[in-house]
Amino acid sequence: MDQEKQPGAHQAPAHYESGDGCLTTLIRIPVRIVVLVIVLPVRMVWDALVATSRAADRMLLRPVGRALAWLGRVLVVIPLVRLYESVLTPLGHGLRWLAAVAGRGVRWLGAAVFVWPWVALWRHVVVPVVRYGVVAPAVRLYASVLTPLGHGLRRVYRTLLTPVGRGVAAVTVWVLTALFVWPVVGVWRYLLVPLAFALDMLVKSLIVAPLAWTYRALLTPLGHGIVWLAGVMASGVVAVARGLGTAVAWLVMTVLVTPVRWFWRRVLAPVGREVAVATGVAWRVAGYLSRAVGRALAWLAWHLVGAPVAWTYRTVCTPVGHFVRDMVWAPARRAAAEAGRAAREALRTARETVRRARRDAWRALVVGGPVPEPREPVAPLARTLGSTTTVPSAAPEPEISLRKQG
Repeated sequence: MDQEKQPGAHQAPAHYESGDGCLTTLIRIPVRIVVLVIVLPVRMVWDALVATSRAADRMLLRPVGRALAWLGRVLVVIPLVRLYESVLTPLGHGLRWLAAVAGRGVRWLGAAVFVWPWVALWRHVVVPVVRYGVVAPAVRLYASVLTPLGHGLRRVYRTLLTPVGRGVAAVTVWVLTALFVWPVVGVWRYLLVPLAFALDMLVKSLIVAPLAWTYRALLTPLGHGIVWLAGVMASGVVAVARGLGTAVAWLVMTVLVTPVRWFWRRVLAPVGREVAVATGVAWRVAGYLSRAVGRALAWLAWHLVGAPVAWTYRTVCTPVGHFVRDMVWAPARRAAAEAGRAAREALRTARETVRRARRDAWRALVVGGPVPEPREPVAPLARTLGSTTTVPSAAPEPEISLRKQG
């Protein structure tokens, strides 16, 4: 029982590894062989999936993602930006201007319909009528009639009614006191107070004193005895329950917990630990084997496919590509550029000729004669550089417009 009360007395440290017992030595090698046989295909499949996913990401997903991003930018983002800049922005500005103009119009219309008539009515009708029809007569009536009348009534009250009112008030107070206060005070002092005192003494003598004696002499000792008896019985029940609990706990520990703990410490824990260690070792060994198999397959693929393809590309395709680029593609591109430049020049010359012919025909039909080409204005010879004064030794030149000079 003392060992059971100290569960940490015989426990091993956290990183303690027990020595190799017979059971551990017996199951270690077979378990590692079985786990290696089971884990090796899983590790090889895992390494193959990892290599495949990396190759797919490098050679397929990233180029496809870049191509999709470029297509999205070219087909969606750039058209939307151009649409926003060329259509939606001017449209928004126009709508905002229209909304501002409409708001100003609605505000002016609302003010003209709902505000200005009421303001004019208040300012030119209500205020003059109230001021000159009501307020001014009322002020004049108060100042010239009500104020002198109030002063006269106050003087009459002070000189005549004040002494009479004081006498009447004193008589009224004495009569009310004699009728209502003195009878109530007499009833309270000479009838109700003695009656209440007698009732109080009667209740104390007949009810309160017997009840107090009963509580002090009977109920209190009886309650103390009941509490003591209940305490004794509860102590006995607790002692019996504690003994039964101790017996049941000892029985459970002896019959169930101790065998299970021994089986866990001696059988399950070593087997589980060895299986976990064997799984880690087998995973690492399988990784080495899988990596070696992968290197062997990569070496075979390079020497059977990669090296011949590289040699063909380097010794055959590269010279042929350079020959096609230098001898065929570059002259063709230069010739196409020259042809395009000549075509653009011819189109520009033709457009200029057509534009000039159309302008000359329009002038001949509408104006009535050829109009000279615009040129730089010629300053008159009779003026100075500032064109504000004339030269004293030169006659002023006639001021003729450029159109008439042409």
